[in-house]
Amino acid sequence: MHIAIIGAGISGLMTALELVEQGCSVTIFDQQHAGREASWAGGGILSPMYPWRYEQAVNNLAKHAKALYQEWNEKLKPVSGIDFQIHETGMLILDEDDFEIGLNYAQQHNEPMQQAKYLQHEQLEQVNPHIHKKYQHAMYFPQIANVRNPRVLQSITAYLKQHPKVQFKEHCPIQTLNIQNNKIYSIVDSSGQNYVADEYVLATGAWSKHWETQLGLSIPVEPIQGQMLLFKTPENWLPTMCMNKVMYLIPRMDGHVVCGSSMRNIGFDTTINEAVKENILDACFDMVPELAQFPIVNEWAGLRPSSPNGIPYIGAMPNIKNLWANFGHFRNGLCMGAASARLLRQLILKQPKIENAVAYNPKHLVKMDLV
Repeated sequence: MHIAIIGAGISGLMTALELVEQGCSVTIFDQQHAGREASWAGGGILSPMYPWRYEQAVNNLAKHAKALYQEWNEKLKPVSGIDFQIHETGMLILDEDDFEIGLNYAQQHNEPMQQAKYLQHEQLEQVNPHIHKKYQHAMYFPQIANVRNPRVLQSITAYLKQHPKVQFKEHCPIQTLNIQNNKIYSIVDSSGQNYVADEYVLATGAWSKHWETQLGLSIPVEPIQGQMLLFKTPENWLPTMCMNKVMYLIPRMDGHVVCGSSMRNIGFDTTINEAVKENILDACFDMVPELAQFPIVNEWAGLRPSSPNGIPYIGAMPNIKNLWANFGHFRNGLCMGAASARLLRQLILKQPKIENAVAYNPKHLVKMDLV
């Protein structure tokens, strides 16, 4: 079976990985370089930031993240030479209003990875001595890890590019789906070149609304900008991830600390905003004041593919026999990405499912009102 995948972010690349490992041949298309945009720009926390604030369908996929990335890292690293850098830091959450629900979440939802400990001030200082002294207590999630998402994308891309069943078409924006009799016969790029496959996958993230008119469907996916900063501290300086009021600090193995993130609905705009930067800095220094003594070495903004309730569309697109969806992951594209791709592979190849796929079914997309 030959499958064309439109979009080479984490969703498209992981889908390709799943399919080629099952013997399919794959062609991957992207309008620019593979592994950029939101997939590269995010923080890489291998859990939703506050899982109790999300729909269960989001957590059902995200709970597989750590184990699946560990599995793929073992397989890909000997070929790609790139380590995902899965960093077992744990997560401190300082939001007092969330303590009760957060401390009970793991047991209530049977998610052992979300086991939390209540830390009083002395214990908090032992776990992370850099937290501001005003914080007298916190929740600590020792099993939450982060992954260095640019390295994940680089490793997957390197692995796929050497794979005999994979073709890459970068800087090749697909514009048109050639649909006849409820089936796609080819896809057409911006220069008019046609490409033919047996099955087609839309993994187009924040750009997925592009297909609305051609498919006659309302696709409620919009770009939401998230702005980030990167500090450089000594190696292993910050021992845990930290979270308060939806702002986070994520330490990398080499001492880089990712800080974010904002939420702005401003279209396809990735311009850095100085006022937003100051808000991020204020929130981060509020948690860890000593961070202010270290240099900012990078800043950027990415575009999250927002969707209603953050639940992605995964599965067969309505009314088209050979078109599949894997888009709309909003803030959790990386931590849902591995399980989303596995679920889609299982749907395409009619295999047993990692999770019940009903909640993600694109049949929920409604026909466009063309009046």
